[in-house]
Amino acid sequence: MPSAPILPQAGEPLRLLAVHAHPDDESSKGAASTAKYVREGVEVLVVSCTGGERGDILNSRVELAGRSIGEVRRDEMANAAKILGISHRWLGFEDSGWPDGDPKPPLPPGCFADLELEVVAAPLVDIVREFRPHVMTTYDENGGYPHPDHIRTHEVAMFAWDKAADPTYDNAREPWTVAKLYYHHNFTRERVVALHTALLDMGLDSPYEEWLKDWDEADSNLHRVTTRIPCGEFFDIRDEALRAHATQIDPDGSWFAVPHAVQIEIWPTEDFELAYSRIGDIVEEDDLFNGLRSSS
Repeated sequence: MPSAPILPQAGEPLRLLAVHAHPDDESSKGAASTAKYVREGVEVLVVSCTGGERGDILNSRVELAGRSIGEVRRDEMANAAKILGISHRWLGFEDSGWPDGDPKPPLPPGCFADLELEVVAAPLVDIVREFRPHVMTTYDENGGYPHPDHIRTHEVAMFAWDKAADPTYDNAREPWTVAKLYYHHNFTRERVVALHTALLDMGLDSPYEEWLKDWDEADSNLHRVTTRIPCGEFFDIRDEALRAHATQIDPDGSWFAVPHAVQIEIWPTEDFELAYSRIGDIVEEDDLFNGLRSSS
């Protein structure tokens, strides 16, 4: 059984661990909140489970110039980390790729989603015990979307949430019990509809029309959101970090279609689900560190 979380002491910085699948995920999911917390003095560590080696180049302006995409994406991640003001660690596993076909082909042998859970999760347990976060963020059980690396990232994060706190788990470091764990829910249908409608009302083209065409109204996670972080003033840092991932982000694409002023008016928050709490009931809130600040 895990022990009670060790709450931050007076003068001790709060610590946030964000667990992501690929380089660029940290900038497209929760980056404005990250920048907000860094500004407040929170220590933020982002873990990228894979190197994104099997990702496609999604920006036609980018050329690798003889380098591998994995090498380029490592440099992009380093640049994004500087922009966000975070620390960063690689978990060290190989991108599983996006399986295409019906039926889908087997996963590449030895990739992140192919290896045994205990093998790929053990390094994260070690990181949790070393960094000692008060809060963790990751994806829900569906991975946010069903990429095998995203689903495996959820599984790895949940394994670490449990085993880092388990004194019987074999690891050289002392156990650490994280207080709260959140899932990202920034891509709800309601948010996309709100931004789409705002663009049309302004007489502008919306890049979201095709996206919404096949998006069932019943298929939304908004009801799962418990936590809305006001962070509109940090949208510019989020976008700068996104642009650092030049292989993955078209600077003229949908990520940047809505002016910041409109975003701040229409949807000024990044949204999370408090999935697990070891310090009290799950309630609506506007701070990932709700319940952890009184003794800090």
